[in-house]
Amino acid sequence: MVVITKRKGESKDSMFRKFSKTFIDEDIVMTIKKRQFYKKPSLKRKEEEKERMVKRSRNRRFRRI
Repeated sequence: MVVITKRKGESKDSMFRKFSKTFIDEDIVMTIKKRQFYKKPSLKRKEEEKERMVKRSRNRRFRRI
């Protein structure tokens, strides 16, 4: 949950910028997109395994350099 407190002399525009920045920083948009549709547990596992393989290949590439 994103909570923004107004300080003395702070404009609405600066509060909105602060809100949108914290909203993006907490990855709320990504979690909403992920939860929008139901995924079978088997598909979730396959996607996680695929992500792990990509990370491994990237790490191997950078270690060699």
